[in-house]
Amino acid sequence: MPAPAAGSGPKAFDLVIFDCDGVLIDSEIISARMLVQELARLGVRIDLAYVARHFLGRSYPTVMATIRQDFGLDLPSSFEEDYRERLLEGFRQGLRIMPGVISVLDALGVPWCVATSSSPRRVGMSLALTGLTERVGGRLYTASQVRNGKPAPDLFLFAAARMGAEPARSLVIEDSLTGLRAAQAAGMAVWQFTGGSHFRVGGAAPDPLPDPPPDRRFDDFADFFTPAPALRRPG
Repeated sequence: MPAPAAGSGPKAFDLVIFDCDGVLIDSEIISARMLVQELARLGVRIDLAYVARHFLGRSYPTVMATIRQDFGLDLPSSFEEDYRERLLEGFRQGLRIMPGVISVLDALGVPWCVATSSSPRRVGMSLALTGLTERVGGRLYTASQVRNGKPAPDLFLFAAARMGAEPARSLVIEDSLTGLRAAQAAGMAVWQFTGGSHFRVGGAAPDPLPDPPPDRRFDDFADFFTPAPALRRPG
């Protein structure tokens, strides 16, 4: 198990906020490969490392703005819908839940929720395909509900407020550099999950880590409760 970051230690939390893509579900590698393919159709050549550095954890409008800035290309109006349709088909064929996630969610002894940059339609399908819809229920918050997406703190602050928790007593589980920065900007503790498939593709993991680094890095949900056993429900 990766060691906790220096200076981190046991802390009482009233809420755990999970990112969805790359944390609860192993979707980021599918999304990245699909985006690379779709942009190549328009003559934009990028690799998985570029996607991880610029797009991981960000909303579609941010992706469009970055493509416009870096390549001088305004994506056609049909691009978003075409990309989403192909992506959803890719999810139907290969989307998987992260190993160990169900056990962690069912064992948590504090309230938890999901906060994601994905569109409501995309996250709805993702949760349905992985059997998480009923577990998450109404505890789902998306970037469409706030003014500014990650790395701004808006989404995590919104989720904590809706769940009735103070930011300082909230723990965020994220994979992306963008998400880590958003959690830190919100004044929340953050653990980085590095067990997604996108971390095992050469050059695709987000780098460098923010300063300060996340409070903990881990790559297996089987180790989730090790540094914070108080998060587990008694019995």
